[in-house]
Amino acid sequence: MNIYLMSLGCAKNLVDSENMLGKLVKGGWITTDDPACAEIIIVNTCGFIESAVEESINTILELAQYKKTGICKRLIVTGCLAQRYKNKLADTLPEADIFLGTGSFDYIEKAIEKDIKLSFKDPEQTDLCSNYQDRAIDDSPFSYIKISEGCDKKCTYCIIPKLRGGYRSRPTDQILSESRDLILQNKKELILVAQDTTCFGYDLKPETGLNVLLKQLSSLSKDVWIRFLYGHPESINSKIIDIVSEQKNICSYFDIPVQHASDRILKLMGRRYSRTDLLKLFKTIRDKVRDAVLRTTIITGFPGETDEDFDVLLNFVKEVEFDNLGVFVYSDSEDLFSHRLRGHVKKEIAEQRYNLLMEAQIKIVEKQNIKHINKEYMVLIEESLNGYFAGRTYFQSPEVDGVTYIKNPSLDLGTFINVRIKDTDGYDLVGEVV
Repeated sequence: MNIYLMSLGCAKNLVDSENMLGKLVKGGWITTDDPACAEIIIVNTCGFIESAVEESINTILELAQYKKTGICKRLIVTGCLAQRYKNKLADTLPEADIFLGTGSFDYIEKAIEKDIKLSFKDPEQTDLCSNYQDRAIDDSPFSYIKISEGCDKKCTYCIIPKLRGGYRSRPTDQILSESRDLILQNKKELILVAQDTTCFGYDLKPETGLNVLLKQLSSLSKDVWIRFLYGHPESINSKIIDIVSEQKNICSYFDIPVQHASDRILKLMGRRYSRTDLLKLFKTIRDKVRDAVLRTTIITGFPGETDEDFDVLLNFVKEVEFDNLGVFVYSDSEDLFSHRLRGHVKKEIAEQRYNLLMEAQIKIVEKQNIKHINKEYMVLIEESLNGYFAGRTYFQSPEVDGVTYIKNPSLDLGTFINVRIKDTDGYDLVGEVV
């Protein structure tokens, strides 16, 4: 039987999808890229914010049509949406046949073969030592590695601890083994992901840290980039910053979501740091790490955010001049603690603030990108586009940042090429092979 899987949401969810597919392929199932040809359709959903919930539901309904127009016999919904709304989905989405929560990915074969209708095992009972060697990875030159599951933080706007449980680090030897396998499969960039990557290892025995893991990973191959995403201002420390500075193949790329810069809003969010702490952290990184790149994400329209709070945030963004910035409008839901806070911001005001932040950021990006002109960088070639090739420098993370375009008749995908930057195009760069 053919299986089609649609993975929605973040890179962490993609790893779950690849693990599910890997188990199924090992069990003899055949994958297809065409849902019309699939007898089993799986949607691994995201349920983090309202727009992600809407996308997940729309995708489920769209793929459900293949039960009539295709050969689909069973539609399976997995992941965060299923976990978050487990008491409602079976009634509200009769188009789906099976629902598996975030703790039940290991049941995917049983769900298909034995027709399990519902499974919402405690996420904290998930086996983090399962065999990752069977992952069904694609042919891109990079791969994500999930180094932990869950989160211990109590941010008032976030549902992740309820969906994924408390923080659990994967054993270091398992991460290293998976990384070696990916390198043997010609991956040129390994990207560490977790809800809080910089918190890695504190719960292991003996206790360790991300700095130790990064050093071990960087020694596997000097020809492979190592990158980590989703750091946290509370858990990133001088040891992590120092190892990035010391190891040339660890990308000098610091993705540290701060969410806001107003001390009052940060407190309402449950974030235990201040604007002053953030400014000190980013100055330390830029002082210690040559060519350090800063990326962050922020939320605007959070309950209680006044014009004064927003001005603090906007001025903070202008002061720090992040190389890359993602902005989200606050997404409310009754199952969030922040829902009970006073002073909810009207949607149109939140969107206006979003636009002001993005207008400020594009000017910063244009200014930052000009600095790259006439400089040479290694670029990982990823795609061929009508006479142009698209790739990424160390300061461009896949799927969220800009890319570098190179006009060339022939380049090998999945290789590093030395490129001189000649021009900018919005968030992107244009270069030529040196």
